Amino acid sequence: MPTQPSQTTIPLFHTPSQEGFKLLELPPELVGLLESESPPPLILHATAAAAVLKTPTGKTYSLRQKNTSNALILLQTTEEGAPNAGLDAITTVHETVELIPEEGEAPAPRARGKWHEKFGRGR
Repeated sequence: MPTQPSQTTIPLFHTPSQEGFKLLELPPELVGLLESESPPPLILHATAAAAVLKTPTGKTYSLRQKNTSNALILLQTTEEGAPNAGLDAITTVHETVELIPEEGEAPAPRARGKWHEKFGRGR
């Protein structure tokens, strides 16, 4: 007689955090710098047009906010051993910040969504 697989449930709670969250989309070369044995300090400052991030290697990136209709829910585990161990939904993020190479550097290719492919060609 076949046996039914056991079902395990993970309780999900909504415990909003009072902290604000921004997700930063990093280009691969910057991730490599930050994950190195001795990550360099990065300098973030404002200009008249945008916020700018500078690396010690001389690369400069402007920061741009990207809004999305697909929200991202950040989860954290509840404390182990708690009577209701599970996951807490602590915030919903509707935008990310992307880094775009500036002056003298080739701009990163930008992905375009399906809507833009269908309707945005003439814009």
